Amino acid sequence: MDVLFSGKKALIVGGTSGIGLSIARELEREGALVSIVGRTAVSGMDVSLLDLNLSQNCVKVLEMAGVCDILVVARGPFMQATLDETTPEAWESLVFSNLVFPGQLVSAALPSMRSNHWGRILLFGGTRTDRIRGFRTNAAYAAAKTGLSSLVLSVAEEYAKEGITCNALCPGFVDSPLLDSTERIRLQQKSPGATLISVREVTETALFLIKSAAINGTVLRIDRGWAPSFV
Repeated sequence: MDVLFSGKKALIVGGTSGIGLSIARELEREGALVSIVGRTAVSGMDVSLLDLNLSQNCVKVLEMAGVCDILVVARGPFMQATLDETTPEAWESLVFSNLVFPGQLVSAALPSMRSNHWGRILLFGGTRTDRIRGFRTNAAYAAAKTGLSSLVLSVAEEYAKEGITCNALCPGFVDSPLLDSTERIRLQQKSPGATLISVREVTETALFLIKSAAINGTVLRIDRGWAPSFV
C-alpha cells in the first residue's frame, strides 16, 4: 500500500470500464477511498450509477467532487463527423461532455483541495489533442479536448503553491474491452507496429502522474508516436 494515498478520497468519473476502472482499482489497492461514477455496476467497488446526460445527475457529481482529494475524469464521448455534418446539438453535447463538465468538476474540487493543501487532478484528452492541430473528421470533439490543455496549464499555474497538481493524458488507440473485433482490427492496422496500447500501460502512466508532486501542468501523449501518416 502506498502511504501517499492512504485515506485519500478519490473520485473517478467514467470509471466503470476500461482505463477508468483500471485506475480506480489501482488507487483502491494503494489505499485510496475510491468512488466511481458510471453507468454499469462493478463488483466490490463503490459505484454511483448515473446517466451524465441528465443535468440533475451532473449536479450530484459536482457535489461528490467537492469533497475529493483525487479527481480523475476518464469520460469523454467521441463523435466522428466532418464539420458540415456536425449539428448544433452535437456541438453542444460534445463541448459540454469533453470540456465544460470536466472544467466544472475541477472548479468544484479545488476549494477542498486548497483547504487540505493537497490534491491530484488527472484529465483525459483525445488522440493528438495535446496541442492545436487540424482534424478533418472529428473537429468538434478535438476542439473540446484541446481546450483541456489550457485548463491543465491554468490549474498548475495558479494552484501549484497549494500542493495541487493537474495533468492530462492523451491516449492513442487503446485495446479497450469495449471494442468489437472489427474495430480492434481496424485500429491495429492504423497503429505503429500494428499493436494497440494496453489499458495497463495507460494506467501505469496515470498512477505515475497522480503520485508525482513535481509533474504539474503536463499534457502527455501516450500513443507510440502515432500520426496520420501511419494510416
